[in-house]
Amino acid sequence: MTDAEVHTLAGPYVLDALPVHERTRFEAHLKDCAFCRTEVDELREAAVKLATQVATPPPPHLKADVMAAIEHVRQLPPQVPEEDGPAQRRYSRRSVLALAAAAVAAVTAGGVAIDQYRRRSEQTEANQRISAILAQPDARTVHGAVSGGGQATVVTSAQANAAVVILKGLPKLPAQRTWQLWMIDKSQQAHSIGLATGDETQVVDGNVTGKATFGLTIEPSGGSPTPTLPAAALLPLT
Repeated sequence: MTDAEVHTLAGPYVLDALPVHERTRFEAHLKDCAFCRTEVDELREAAVKLATQVATPPPPHLKADVMAAIEHVRQLPPQVPEEDGPAQRRYSRRSVLALAAAAVAAVTAGGVAIDQYRRRSEQTEANQRISAILAQPDARTVHGAVSGGGQATVVTSAQANAAVVILKGLPKLPAQRTWQLWMIDKSQQAHSIGLATGDETQVVDGNVTGKATFGLTIEPSGGSPTPTLPAAALLPLT
């Protein structure tokens, strides 16, 4: 994780959704970053208000202040590498072989590096999405126990048609079984919103607006078209 990416962890940190190693690093980062400390304090305050369904609209002058500040931010010029002189570089046979060996190593490790970059980029995007959902003025947080052990926390925003689902302390399931997440509308029609293998945080885009209940069930591997009852958890959203 780069120093820039660590700034995106405030939202998951407030929701207690970070793995241990990222939480440890972020807490160390907080000691030296006043900006992140302020963001954490503000998000914690927002989370408390969300839990009691209290929304605080932004001040009317906020947008104008941000737009005015942007005009004073100087854009840095592009960095252009200096051109070599007219003399051509000469490479020895040993240098060419070294470059070839480096190229082979890059090809071998390239797939791993790309996969790591993609995973990190996806995690950064998810963290930013979590923070955005938390900041929605209509966001609402509900908590509930899971049958057999564990807890589910759901933050929903009908305005954004999105949710954050946090599962913690769930019992380990037998082989060929999985957790399935549902959004249930007022007519008791259940809509699958994903699968989970255990403790994790999921960002749900869609199938949130107009839903009355969050459900968690145990299903065969690969999931089911309809919930298997009784549900392990049912959390009213309205």
